Amino acid sequence: MKSLKVKILSRQLYRFFAIVILATVFSPSLRAQDYLTTKAEKGEGIYSLLKRYNLPPEKYLKEFIELNQSKLGRDNSLYDGQTYRLPAVNKTDAPVPGVSAAPVAPASGGTIYPIFGEKYELVVPVSAQLNGAVFYLVSGHGGPDPGAVAHYDNHILCEDEYAYDVTLRLARSLIERGALVYMITRDENDGIRDESFLKADNDERCYPNLSIPRNQLNRLRQRKDAVNQLYVQNKGKSQRLVIIHVDSRSKRENIDVFFYHDKSSKTGRKLAVNLQQTFKEKYARHQPNRGYHGTVSDRNLYVLKYSYPPAVFIELGNINHRRDQQRFMMENNRQALANWLADGLVKDYQNNK
Repeated sequence: MKSLKVKILSRQLYRFFAIVILATVFSPSLRAQDYLTTKAEKGEGIYSLLKRYNLPPEKYLKEFIELNQSKLGRDNSLYDGQTYRLPAVNKTDAPVPGVSAAPVAPASGGTIYPIFGEKYELVVPVSAQLNGAVFYLVSGHGGPDPGAVAHYDNHILCEDEYAYDVTLRLARSLIERGALVYMITRDENDGIRDESFLKADNDERCYPNLSIPRNQLNRLRQRKDAVNQLYVQNKGKSQRLVIIHVDSRSKRENIDVFFYHDKSSKTGRKLAVNLQQTFKEKYARHQPNRGYHGTVSDRNLYVLKYSYPPAVFIELGNINHRRDQQRFMMENNRQALANWLADGLVKDYQNNK
C-alpha cells in the first residue's frame, strides 16, 4: 500500500512539473520572441519608463518585471543606463513607432496621430505604394540648438522649427502611402503648423523620448544610435534615413534644394539621385521657366557615415535669402516640399524593390 501511494504521488508530481514546464515554454509573456529594448534614464522608475512608451502600467507592469527580474534592484527599482526589455503590447495599446497613435472610430477609415497636431492628426491611407518600407526622419538641430537663425522684418526664423515642420509633413505623407515612419527628432506639442512665423522653443526630444544633449557630437551620436537600434529591429525590410536641414549662406545667395550622401554608400547616392530627379521633374512641370539647379554630392557627415540604413542629407534652401525665406514661410510651399520628397522616396522604393 505504501509503495502504491509513493507511485501515485510520484505520478502527480511528474504531472505537476510537466504542466509547469509547458506553461513556462508556451506562456505568452515568456515565450521566445524578439523584444524591443530601451535604456533607463537617470532617476526613472518602471511606471515612468512604461509611460514613456505609452504602455499603461496597470497592464504591463507585471510582464515588465517578469522580463527583467535579473536586472532590477531593491523594490523593483531600475538602474540608470541599464538595458531593459519592453513587454509585447496588445494591438489596441501599441503606439505606431515614432509617432503616438490612438485608434479612431472605424467609420473614419483612418488613424489618429497626435504628434501631427489637432488639425492634421487624422491620417487616412491614400495608397499602398510604400507598404513594407521603413523611414527614419531626422529634422536638423532641436532642443538646446536652434540651428541657423535669421531675421525677416521684426521676426526671427529658426532653422529647427522650419525643418521640423517640413519633416512632420513628410512623415504624414509617407504614412498616407503605407510606410512605417519613425520620427527621430520629435516635439509632442508643436504639430504641423500653418503660420508663416513658427514660434521657437527648445523642448524637442530624440526618439523614443530622450533629452537632446547640448554637445553637438553627443547629439549626433544620440540620433545615430536611435536609428541603428531601430534598423536592427527592422532587419530584412527596406529602410531609409532622411535628414532635413535648412542651409545658412550669404544673404545674396538663392539656392535650390540640395542632396548629400555618404561617399561609400552607393545606395545612398541612388536615393539622393532619385530625390533630385523628382525635383527636376516637378519644377519642369509646375515652373518650366524657372529652372532647377539643385545638385547631388557626397559629404563627410557623422550621421550619414555611421548610420546603418542608406541615408540622404537634404538642405532645403538658404534661410538668409529673402526669396528662400518666403519659400519656408508659406505653408503651401512647406507642404509642396514634403509632397515632392515623398514622391521621390516612392520612386526610390519602386526602383530598388
